[in-house]
Amino acid sequence: MKLSDKLAILADAAKYDASCSSSGGKGRNSLRSGGIGSTEGMGICHAYAPDGRCISLLKILLTNFCVYDCVYCVNRRSSNVQRARFTPEEVVELTMEFYRRNYIEGLFLSSGIIQSPDYTMEQLVRVARTLRTEHKFGGYIHLKTIPDASPELIDAAGRWADRLSINVEMPTAEGLKSLAPEKDLGDIRSAMGRLRLSIDEAKAEKKAPKFAPAGQSTQMIVGADAATDRDVLAASTNLYTNYHLRRVYYSAFSPIPDASKILPLKPPPLVREHRLYQADWLMRFYGFRADEIAPPGDSGMLSLEVDPKRAWALRHRESFPVDVNRAPRDMLLRVPGLGVKTVDRMIAMRAHQRIRYADLIRLRVPVKKVAPFVETVDHRPRGDHESAALQRDLREPAQPDLFG
Repeated sequence: MKLSDKLAILADAAKYDASCSSSGGKGRNSLRSGGIGSTEGMGICHAYAPDGRCISLLKILLTNFCVYDCVYCVNRRSSNVQRARFTPEEVVELTMEFYRRNYIEGLFLSSGIIQSPDYTMEQLVRVARTLRTEHKFGGYIHLKTIPDASPELIDAAGRWADRLSINVEMPTAEGLKSLAPEKDLGDIRSAMGRLRLSIDEAKAEKKAPKFAPAGQSTQMIVGADAATDRDVLAASTNLYTNYHLRRVYYSAFSPIPDASKILPLKPPPLVREHRLYQADWLMRFYGFRADEIAPPGDSGMLSLEVDPKRAWALRHRESFPVDVNRAPRDMLLRVPGLGVKTVDRMIAMRAHQRIRYADLIRLRVPVKKVAPFVETVDHRPRGDHESAALQRDLREPAQPDLFG
C-alpha cells in the first residue's frame, strides 16, 4: 500500500479521538540544538494553545488493526473496515516532511492494539524517541498511551512526549463493562495514577528530566450508553481531583458501520457535547460543583436550550440580583454573562469608583444577559422573579432547519 493511501485511511480513523489539544505545552524551539521544529509558530491549525494560538497537529493512528472488540469503536476487531499500518519510520518521515512544508507544528499519535499492549506502546515510543534524538524535533508531541503497557514503557513515553493521554472511554464502570468488556476501568485508573505520580515527581525536582510537561488528558464518549450528564460530570470531577488531568474531552457518540444492536441508532444532539464542555469550564474556573450544575432529583441531563450557568441562576433566583459594587468575587462569577477576566476588571474598578450601568457597557459586558441578574448604582432589574419568563426571554437562538 502506498504511503499516501495509508495516510488517508489512518488520518480518517483518528478523527474520532477529540483529545488532541496542545494546550498546556511549553514554548520550545530547536534553533539552539540545530534541529527542526517549534511549538511557537503558526500554521494550518485545528488545536489551540492557552493564549489562543492555533496549533497544527498531524493526527494519525499508527494502525487501525486492533485485538480489542469495543462495541463503539469503528476500528474494533470485528469491524469490516479497510486496514492499514504505518511503520515507526514512516510516521517519522511524514512528521518531518509535513513540518518542513509548514503544514503542522506537532504530532498526535494513537494506535489500535496490535500483538500486545507492550508491543504497541514500544512502537509509539520509538516514533517519539526517533523524532527527538535523531532529528532533534522540537515540536509538540502527544502520545496516546496504552493502559496495560508496562510502567517502563509509559515512563519512556513521558520522557519524549509533551502530553500523554489515556482514554477512560465511558463515564461509568457499567458502561465500559457493557461496551468494552476487554477493558478494565481499574487498569485505566491505575495507569492514570502512575502518570500523575511521575508528572508530580518531575515537577517537584528541578533537576529531574522533564516528564510529559503538558500533563495528561482523557476522553469520554457521550451518548453511547445510558449515562446521564450528571454521571459524566461526576466522573470528570473524580478525574480532575484524583489525577490532576489537564483536560477531559467529551466526544458525542457517532454511529458506525455494522454497529451492534445495543448501540443507539442515532447520535446524541451535538449541543449536548457543547453543554458538557460549558459545564466542565464552570467546574474548572468558576467554582461550580457537579451536583450544582446537574442537581440530584431531576433527570440528570443538562438543558439543551439554556447554558448551564444561566440554568443555575434561574433555579436560584433568590440569590439575585447581585450588587456588582459589593458582591464577593465568587458570587460575581456566578452571574450569567460575566467571565473571569471581566469580574477581575470590575473588582479592580470598584476600588476607585462606584460601578454604573454605563461602566458595564464600557467593559463590553453582554448586558442583555447580565442586566436581569445584577444591580448597579443606577440600575436594578425589573421585579420579574418568574424563572420561566426569564428563561423564555433569554433563550439562545436555535439553528433553523435548512431542509424544511
